[in-house]
Amino acid sequence: MRILYGVVGEGMGHATRSRVVIDHLSRHHEVQVVVSGRAHDYLKARESDHLGVNRIWGLTIVYEDNEVRNLRTVLSNLGRAFAGGLPKNLKTYFDLTEKFRPDVVVTDFESWSYLYGKLHGLPVVSLDNIQLLNRCAHPDEVLAGHEADYLVAKGLVAAKLPGCFHYLITSFVRPEVVKPRTSLHPPVLRPEILAARAEPGEHLLVYQTSTSNEALPELLKGCGRECRIYGLRRDLTGDLLDGNLRHRPFSEGEFIEDLRTARAVVSGGGFTLMSEAVYLHKPMLSVPVRRQFEQILNGRYLERVGYGLTADELTRQNLGELLERVGEFEEHLAGYHQDGNTELLARLDEVLEEAARSGLPPGAAPA
Repeated sequence: MRILYGVVGEGMGHATRSRVVIDHLSRHHEVQVVVSGRAHDYLKARESDHLGVNRIWGLTIVYEDNEVRNLRTVLSNLGRAFAGGLPKNLKTYFDLTEKFRPDVVVTDFESWSYLYGKLHGLPVVSLDNIQLLNRCAHPDEVLAGHEADYLVAKGLVAAKLPGCFHYLITSFVRPEVVKPRTSLHPPVLRPEILAARAEPGEHLLVYQTSTSNEALPELLKGCGRECRIYGLRRDLTGDLLDGNLRHRPFSEGEFIEDLRTARAVVSGGGFTLMSEAVYLHKPMLSVPVRRQFEQILNGRYLERVGYGLTADELTRQNLGELLERVGEFEEHLAGYHQDGNTELLARLDEVLEEAARSGLPPGAAPA
């Protein structure tokens, strides 16, 4: 089977999860990946005889002070699109399809591959965590105070990838599925995470996607523990010590080592690290990026099932509460287990076989 696989390039979470799925698929099928941003270089290193990785232009989000800046995001993306992003994408697809005619499309919340599939009458399979927003029902207490944000986010997610053949949604919680052709599965985990063995440590692992959060270091200095910080200083080539703070350049191996031995985790509301912390039974304080409802939802569910806390902003009080309640959170986390990626990958194989046999024309599947 020939599979076109689209990966959204904003952040690295989609890339690290997609890498697992792509590696699985390329063992049995021909796969061509289209991906933008930093995720391209990460996946490019995995090319093989049965796997090609192609760079496309993708949307980016502008952050400032741990908040999405909507107007600046729109203006930035419009400028980049008209400066060559859209023509580049069209050329990439024309060049690719001259030699590779896919039977089915898989998209990790990536629009260009989805549109290609629809325009060419191919079945499109969605595999991501974000469709949880649109295709599941959520308790009132999870949405409380953010009802309007939820409706906006739900509408945007529903509009981005409508009418897919099937929606495979990854999640560490199990809300009610309310739309057809939808199934819930445990999160996709990297082999390195599956191989890691959690040990109790004393340090905090701090992961920050926004480099503009200037208040964070001073808050962490008052916690009384070593904090191993990733993402805040992206210019580093080695560790930088500042009192109890250890700023670290990103290294996958060191990051996983710091995660498996952490006392707790402080991060945003990104799904990948949250699901890895849950798997390794590490309590977390989630401080979602403001105006990014998917992260808010992740944090609300984390707190609801007793795996940690969520807050609109990091304070000495909620950081202290995290450390005081570590034992309580660990008790809840001890009940979480998953059999690697077995369930999801087996269902994906079944769905792809069904999709390849279906021959659905564009728009045949209802939204």
